[in-house]
Amino acid sequence: MVLDKIKALELHRRTKGKFDIYPTININNEEDLSLAYIPGSVPAALAIKDDIGKSYEYTGRGNRIAVITDGSAVLGLGRVGPYAAMPVIEGKCLIFKLFGDVNAIPICLDCHDVEEIVHIAATLSPSFGGINIEDISSPRTFMIVRELQNKVDIPVLCDDQHGTAVVVLAALWNALEVQGRKIEDLKIVVCGAGAAGISVTELLLAAGAKNIIVLNSSGILSESNPHMNNIQQELALKTNPEGIKGGLSEAIEGAHLFIGLSKGNILKPQHIRKMGKDPIIFAMALPEPEIHPEEAYAAGASIVGTGLPEYPNAMPNLHTSPGIMRGLLDVRATCLSTTMLLEAARALANVVDRRRLSPQKITPDVFCDEVSPCVAEAVGQAAIREGFASLTLPEGQIYHNLWESLYGNKLSRH
Repeated sequence: MVLDKIKALELHRRTKGKFDIYPTININNEEDLSLAYIPGSVPAALAIKDDIGKSYEYTGRGNRIAVITDGSAVLGLGRVGPYAAMPVIEGKCLIFKLFGDVNAIPICLDCHDVEEIVHIAATLSPSFGGINIEDISSPRTFMIVRELQNKVDIPVLCDDQHGTAVVVLAALWNALEVQGRKIEDLKIVVCGAGAAGISVTELLLAAGAKNIIVLNSSGILSESNPHMNNIQQELALKTNPEGIKGGLSEAIEGAHLFIGLSKGNILKPQHIRKMGKDPIIFAMALPEPEIHPEEAYAAGASIVGTGLPEYPNAMPNLHTSPGIMRGLLDVRATCLSTTMLLEAARALANVVDRRRLSPQKITPDVFCDEVSPCVAEAVGQAAIREGFASLTLPEGQIYHNLWESLYGNKLSRH
């Protein structure tokens, strides 16, 4: 699909933002005003003063998140700054609402210091039930997520990290089911060692992968690579068990799976021809994939997925982050764990009808109405089992509530 830039600009000019704020109640007379504002707000304020947990009952906090960026790594654009990041972050907020019924507020910060961003986000946390860190350059994004989760008692999601990792693992599990393979038997190449590449690798390791080679712009992550940040150095100790040196050509020899999270058109047909039998290609760079599906299949790929909705096996983050956050909010989770991400991936994989599972069908349709409810249910129940939930909900309730609010012609939560 070729983007019509004039049409896109006109949409942004006409709408002046991708969402609006509407009241949940009407004020028609003095009594309405006194109940909704002063003095009606006083009993609620005093109840929250005595029990902070009541803020979830008497305010909109429980269904409100902050989407925070500094504009340093905006998808497909790079370091464009906080003002230029706003259209993208507003779009992310729209996705949270439309696919998860989550009220998301864009917050674009004119600062890049890790400690300052953590401080600002933590200071804002009483207003929100969750935080999504978005489009901040690596390794700072990892540092921010780690430090922030230690400072606040609400979940911190990073769509670039967690959302991407879940959608990749879900697609891989289905691809392996099609091929009759196991993840522990694969040689995997991850091209790109930014936020997405590192998080995908960590989740694949948690899922049982044994042999992963990760590359940054200077080559394979290993002790021989002089250009690694501290997060990449940590990952180098857990990957490349065969001690391979060099770049993509050396790494991809005999590999079964290529995961591209770098830049467009860097994977060549000759690379695929060097891979093992029936190779799987996940070319997820945007707006241009590492290789286009037609070219990958012509070179011998067995299964190809991309981040582009116009191709089969699309792997968009809208399949993951809205549902993950919905599940976290519904049980008032205090954090986001690896187990929750694994359960989200399994739920997403299982959305695909087993009767339709094939090399051309390893992911759900982009607008499948089962995706977010199933992911939310899996995450919420995992949080309950792990003891990270403040509310215990019966199985199926999270799924039912979200499906009804999104597709059942019922009023949304707020």
